[in-house]
Amino acid sequence: MEEKPLPDKKNSAAEELADRYVAVWNEPDAGVRRKAVEELWTADGVHLLEPPEEVVKRAAELDIRATFEARGHAELVRRVARAYDEFVAPGQFEFRRDGAVAVVRDMVKLRWVMIPAGGGEPLGSGTDLLLVSPDGRITTDYQFVD
Repeated sequence: MEEKPLPDKKNSAAEELADRYVAVWNEPDAGVRRKAVEELWTADGVHLLEPPEEVVKRAAELDIRATFEARGHAELVRRVARAYDEFVAPGQFEFRRDGAVAVVRDMVKLRWVMIPAGGGEPLGSGTDLLLVSPDGRITTDYQFVD
């Protein structure tokens, strides 16, 4: 993989990464989606999702911490496909980036919203913190759903 500049406020790499990141969750073609995952994340990249409130509460009752994790391209492809199948494929929703990205060294912060297909008020939203490798791919993706 070719070396890309680390995202910073002086270049558009962070904006481009954020746009590509959100686009992969809306991609209908499984082959294109797989290729996009491989281009976005390193081979051992990880996506960590803070689970829904009811899962967190149940885990706390068991004295454990709940976090959903997808590691490596195969698991990441399944994670993205599941979100696509649940929210986008039925034609009800789409994901959009919400505002500008923030950058600190090798971390990109982006906000996203889930809106009705064709527009309207957001029905869901979240924040992702992306740790980026020197080649411009995601090593760790921390996702927080509002």
